[in-house]
Amino acid sequence: MAMTMSGEVELEASREAVWVKLNDPAVLKACIAGCEELEKTDDGGFRAVTKVKIGPVSARFRGRVMLSDLDPPNGYRISGEGEGGVAGFARGGATVRLCTRDTGTVLFYNVEAQVGGKLAQVGQRLINGAAKKLADEFFANFARTVQACEMASTPAWGHAPEQMRGIRRRGVVAPEAVRSFGSKAFWEQKRSEMPSAESW
Repeated sequence: MAMTMSGEVELEASREAVWVKLNDPAVLKACIAGCEELEKTDDGGFRAVTKVKIGPVSARFRGRVMLSDLDPPNGYRISGEGEGGVAGFARGGATVRLCTRDTGTVLFYNVEAQVGGKLAQVGQRLINGAAKKLADEFFANFARTVQACEMASTPAWGHAPEQMRGIRRRGVVAPEAVRSFGSKAFWEQKRSEMPSAESW
């Protein structure tokens, strides 16, 4: 039984940053629902263990994931296959394409998948619904992960380091000066600079 789906996700990050996350096994594992193991192999692929439940059928799939048609930072094709014992098998792939839009990146994906064995007996509608839910969850999780990483990499005050250097050059108060403004040493110095009452 085969199925296809496509969609797009807007990400507030550069293509280069998104590309790095798409190749990070820790990020992919965290974004794949039910993924228990995802380890990089010597051939550039991944070994995966994922627990999946579709309708009344629940199984743990063990398989391989491969990356091909690599075109950094524009996209690639990810494909994989897994065996779920008596539950049957699953295989499929997705073409991922990254395009710059405004200040962020749009991720376009086209997915095709095929299942067989006991899984194929639960019905086309149920399988399609489960597959769409898994895809939506993955890309929603991926978008949140990319956004969190972008926020964590942005320095305090909302300025990148080169922007902060520019602000200092223009004579605007730098963060270091603002932090010292509320310090005890700052006010002690200011008090010593104030004229005494006798000089009024």
